[in-house]
Amino acid sequence: MFSRRINGLLIALVLLCATACTSSPASTGKVTLGLSAWPGWFPWQVAHEQGLFARNGVDVELKYFDSYTDSLNALSSGAIDANSQTLNDTLASVSGGAQQTIVLVNDNSTGNDQVIAREGISGVADLKGKKVAVEQGTVDHYLLLLALTEAGLSQKDIELVPLATDAAAAAFVAGKVDAVGVFAPFTTTALQCPGSRTIATSAEFPGAIPDHLVVSSAFAKNRPEAAQALVNTWFDTLEWIKQNPGQAIEIMAKRGGVSAEDYRTYDAGTTIFTLRQNLDAFTPGVTPAHLNHQAGQIADFMVSTGLTPNRPSLDGLFDDRFVKAVKR
Repeated sequence: MFSRRINGLLIALVLLCATACTSSPASTGKVTLGLSAWPGWFPWQVAHEQGLFARNGVDVELKYFDSYTDSLNALSSGAIDANSQTLNDTLASVSGGAQQTIVLVNDNSTGNDQVIAREGISGVADLKGKKVAVEQGTVDHYLLLLALTEAGLSQKDIELVPLATDAAAAAFVAGKVDAVGVFAPFTTTALQCPGSRTIATSAEFPGAIPDHLVVSSAFAKNRPEAAQALVNTWFDTLEWIKQNPGQAIEIMAKRGGVSAEDYRTYDAGTTIFTLRQNLDAFTPGVTPAHLNHQAGQIADFMVSTGLTPNRPSLDGLFDDRFVKAVKR
């Protein structure tokens, strides 16, 4: 009888553990989340330092990439589970065969992506025949092409100098190129060049550069509890930042390698999306505010300008179930 009671207790404990494990998002294992230098993604650093991932029951390894391109490659290769990246760069990855799913809109770039030129260059049309540094194939290359097209030019009219964004900013300050396409906080570096000026920004192309939390399609399918925990954490983080703005800015500025004063200047150039804005963006529509419409426009432009050889499929790209399940 004693033996049977011990066995019964053991069985009960095993069953209890199994039930707890299967009901907890944390039991799905560690999630590796990538981010790089962009104000709309630095709230993830706040979430990490304030223990907000753990509060939502998910074990997250936050992996910072000095090179944005490296973060894109890491998600495409399966080296990480989730990444912070733009819509156009996600479409480029999908065009190349990657299976990826967008589960959250972090923000829209509303000025913090910029084309900055040396003294004497007053507009985009003046870039004809000039050296322009940019991280090839990524977001500010896309912005540069948008600006060139609007000015009646193409990439063939300039001398493109492909460099990682930090190196591009440094090359511009050193006088090695005439202009540069960069995003904040590297805009701060570039504008240190005497006489430099911004000649084009993402503010001129509303909705063209939304920034997202993107996961592998397999992750969204097989680990939905973990994906939901990431999305829940994001909105908890925005609330924490709202309640603790000073401390939050210090954390994000430190991650960006700039002063808190400089970081405050990025506020207008990155429009963080509320839950309502997320829900609206994921809803199919025919304006730049709707992700499906914007993705179609971007895909067509990327093919026409040679950024991608094939038009990416939009099937399964957007998954709104996670923002819909956020409890507020």
